[in-house]
Amino acid sequence: MRILKKVVKALGLLAVALVAIASFLLWWTQPKRPVSGVFVRQAGPGIFKFTDIPKGRVLSADDVDAYARRLIVEMTLEQKVLQMSGDSSLWDLVKLVTIEKGKYNDVPITAGADTRLAIPPIAFSDGPRGVVLNHSTAFPVAMARGATWDRGLQRRVGDAVAKEIRAQGGNLWGGVCVNLLRHPSWGRAQETLGEDPYLLGELALPEVEAVQAHNVMACAKHFALNSIEETRNKVDARVDERTLREVYLPHFRRLAEADVAAFMSAYNRVNGDYCGESRHLLREILKDEWRYRGFVMSDFFAGVYDGKKGALAGLDLEMPWTMAYGKTLVAAVEKGEVPLAVVDEAVLRILRRKIEYATRPDPMAYPPALVGAAEHRALAREIAEKGTVLLKNAGGLLPLDEGSLRSVAVVGRLADAPNLGDYGSSRVYPPHTVTIVEGLREALGAARVVHEPGTDLAGARAAAAAADAVVVVAGFDQSDEGEYIPQKPNKDEWGGDRKDLALKAADRELILAVAEANPRTIVVLIGGAAITVEEWREKAAAILMAFYPGEQGGTALARLLLGRANPSGRLPFTVPKDSTQLPPFDNTSLSVEYGYYHGYTLVEKKGGQPRYPFGYGIGYTTFAYARPALDAKEVKADGRLRASVDVTNTGPRAGEEVVQLYVGFPGSKVDRPVKLLRGFEKVALAPGETKRVTIEMPAKDLAYYDAAQKAWVVERVAYTALMGRSSRSADLSSLPFRVKD
Repeated sequence: MRILKKVVKALGLLAVALVAIASFLLWWTQPKRPVSGVFVRQAGPGIFKFTDIPKGRVLSADDVDAYARRLIVEMTLEQKVLQMSGDSSLWDLVKLVTIEKGKYNDVPITAGADTRLAIPPIAFSDGPRGVVLNHSTAFPVAMARGATWDRGLQRRVGDAVAKEIRAQGGNLWGGVCVNLLRHPSWGRAQETLGEDPYLLGELALPEVEAVQAHNVMACAKHFALNSIEETRNKVDARVDERTLREVYLPHFRRLAEADVAAFMSAYNRVNGDYCGESRHLLREILKDEWRYRGFVMSDFFAGVYDGKKGALAGLDLEMPWTMAYGKTLVAAVEKGEVPLAVVDEAVLRILRRKIEYATRPDPMAYPPALVGAAEHRALAREIAEKGTVLLKNAGGLLPLDEGSLRSVAVVGRLADAPNLGDYGSSRVYPPHTVTIVEGLREALGAARVVHEPGTDLAGARAAAAAADAVVVVAGFDQSDEGEYIPQKPNKDEWGGDRKDLALKAADRELILAVAEANPRTIVVLIGGAAITVEEWREKAAAILMAFYPGEQGGTALARLLLGRANPSGRLPFTVPKDSTQLPPFDNTSLSVEYGYYHGYTLVEKKGGQPRYPFGYGIGYTTFAYARPALDAKEVKADGRLRASVDVTNTGPRAGEEVVQLYVGFPGSKVDRPVKLLRGFEKVALAPGETKRVTIEMPAKDLAYYDAAQKAWVVERVAYTALMGRSSRSADLSSLPFRVKD
């Protein structure tokens, strides 16, 4: 055995040595950035430098382009290509992991530093649950923020994130993940905002605007059709043009039109081409059709393979180091295989953003104390409260009566464990995480809260029987779902796609055992997307979906359970009864068909009923809707329609309701969903208070994509506006209207 251990150790050291040699060779063959400057030529008289550009005022787009072009004139071909490359090397990663024992993105990852022309680098921090740098605030995962249906909260998250990035030397945030949740088994579901394209765009937009208001570039990712994890580097997503345009791209277009600073391409292929090498996605749609001015960067480490093809397709920046660009791209230009104009265009796009964001005035200073500031921790708690979805509350068990509550049993392996989400590129390292056990003990006193891990069913039953109420914390952690990261030999692999939509067998058995011992059982679900509940839902008195609730999750859950806060989350996805209500999910094949229907559109098209519909959620008060109306029975194809309804808080507590507007297509001549979300507003109401809520919808949002004409078409036919509290038909009032010329 001792000899075997020595052999294994020797093989490990050999592997590290081989990686180090390969890293050195890769570094040696690429253009270099010496410490003294890019190449050896230093700035001399007459050379235009980045520092010559005036700062402290907002430059016009024409001014920005003019200054960028002056810099490009000063560059050699090698300098231009270096602007298109990350500053890191494979050796940097080897050192980080094997020598420095560090973590990914502990400091900003840079690209395009040029000391000769005084061009500053892009300084990247990953996301989206916060700032990955150092020890920043860990907010609830993006899916929990999607469940808030709250544009204002998203704006505040963007504001906080930008401040923490600037305080740590960054200027680009890769945390705007708007990949569509096609299926809840997707491992990185937690990183996005939901299953509906309209919801994705509406919630991502204020976050982008807030981030960029602090002169931090926002990067929207992953462009496009990224929704399978374990084959993400090789799977080919096959999709027809109409489905691509209507289902998988509208939210990206929303951000492109809002001038998001950058896009990140996806790892996967789309219709045969890797996304980082897809001329159709990057050049024809994003840059030409949408007239996007920013730059496109590759996903990290393996986002582009063919440098010539990537450059021609419109990929501007390879991150985080040079593999496909560098000298390979220089040679391709010199041979005439890639026009110099293609390189110049990519550099222009990158320099545009650097000039825009480095020269305009800052709204404030960014001291280190902003990182993990008290106001950001409070925001994390507020989001966890407003993003938690109450799915069931039989007999009004919740909120618990704090005054008469003598003891609470908290059961489950996840109840007293920091559980912020996966351990991939989105991992944030806050100084402290409040677990659910800690939160309840802080709220009620340690003597009133008993924790039982749940590994012993007899012990769990006994603890439950002796308590006034039981909280079972069940679900998943980084070993079950998330970014796929293969681990050491003989160790389980982290993350990846979820293997089952149901809870693990041990969790299901625990819930049933505890509920039998105490009918006052509350189940708190932890996970990135839908979890089926069929086997045990009748036995639980209350069910809450808490997602991965962030560093203040324990405090937030305690406040919700005790009625100090009122849950106002609404599902950003459909919870099915079983997998037959979902599209196929295949994370083993190398080619997968992406259909037109998924989520609530698929369930409704099949004529079924999910367990919990898209947009659903209840709270500790009730709401009534009255007097729904449209401002007109007809609207022009280039006009706008306004739908209004009275909403009254008919219950005993202040609360927030999400008023949702859908549109049905009964008069359509083409295949359309039963209905689509086309507006929503979150409204806060005191007990007895009534507000009239108005939602405006442009008629252009009714269009479908005609692939034959390569055009969007608004049919001049009958439509139906539907207003209410969820996508369920029983929750909606129907208002007919027509579109005319």
